[in-house]
Amino acid sequence: MSSLPSLKTHRLQLRPYFPADAPFHYLLADNPDIASMTGTLPSPYTLELAEHWISNHESWFMEGRSLNLAVVIQEHASLIGTISLSGFGSPHQKAGLTYWIGKAYWNQGYCSEAARALIEYGFTALGLNRIFGECFKRNRASIRVLEKLGMSYEGCRREDMHKAEQFKDVMMYGLLRKEWKQTSV
Repeated sequence: MSSLPSLKTHRLQLRPYFPADAPFHYLLADNPDIASMTGTLPSPYTLELAEHWISNHESWFMEGRSLNLAVVIQEHASLIGTISLSGFGSPHQKAGLTYWIGKAYWNQGYCSEAARALIEYGFTALGLNRIFGECFKRNRASIRVLEKLGMSYEGCRREDMHKAEQFKDVMMYGLLRKEWKQTSV
């Protein structure tokens, strides 16, 4: 693996984070509505957490641990969220797709657009065979995104995660490279 990629879609650029992005990332991520829908984003979120997270991206990518990209609106270079593939360095040729978009940018199709580009990168450049997505059962918007991406529902892990003093059900979706090829032609 060489360096972190940069990808473009019709409206978006998915690019590596820069240290200067930390304050903007922090402002977007420090929102309880976003944290409540993600498995790992803490609330409150701090600038120090953002700086530390960004500083590890290059090494995590080189290790095959994760690819974390900033989701940026091309027209005015605004950072609006994050999209990632995790665990792609395993011999099983699979990765987990995760994402979140700042609340001001919800319901505009940005997440699906970014995810399509990263899925294509995962299957073509990383040689993955399977990409999966997971979300809390109550996260209807994320379920819609995963379904729009052509992922198949694979089951529900009941009370799988503990967040905000409650056990949460996690919905599982997956997409195989052969399925993606059939729908992307």
